[in-house]
Amino acid sequence: MGQRIEFDDLAVLGDELRRAGKRIVLTNGHFDLLHVGHLRSLQAARRLGDVLVVAVNDDASTRRRKGPARPFVPAEERAELLAGLACVDYVTVFPDDTAERVIQLLRPHVYVKGGDYGVTPEELASGKQPLPEAELVRALGGEVVLIPYVPERSTTELVRRILAAYGCAEVRDRLPSREEADR
Repeated sequence: MGQRIEFDDLAVLGDELRRAGKRIVLTNGHFDLLHVGHLRSLQAARRLGDVLVVAVNDDASTRRRKGPARPFVPAEERAELLAGLACVDYVTVFPDDTAERVIQLLRPHVYVKGGDYGVTPEELASGKQPLPEAELVRALGGEVVLIPYVPERSTTELVRRILAAYGCAEVRDRLPSREEADR
């Protein structure tokens, strides 16, 4: 079971873990309406090192990134849910739209994101979202790992299914696609 850590304490945590010889893995996201796609990605991330740190976008950054109706679940509750997972060692909530400050403070050995992001010219040419943190991770000596996206397992798809189940097709059809919601 994971521990909550304050954003401002990430540098100290990173230093302590490195001194102990631990391989630090970091991932981040909104984790709104936690689902099996999230769980599988977190489990895969945890296997890449000794310690998995999860950074959760706060409510304001989630609204900026996902729209005014989000998040559905407050950041503190999302963090509590994540901390309850066996694969997660530490959870923090951060206020930014990207994880660059988290990366600067923690200096992870591995930074993990989903396969809907791209870092190579081929991945970007195929329409994947550019990963803004990739350059910083590499500059700090870390490795970027993209975990395959779990098809049809996203918060947006979950909301679509809920709306359809309750006869709200008109609202469902106005929802942005997963790609639009993540931009």
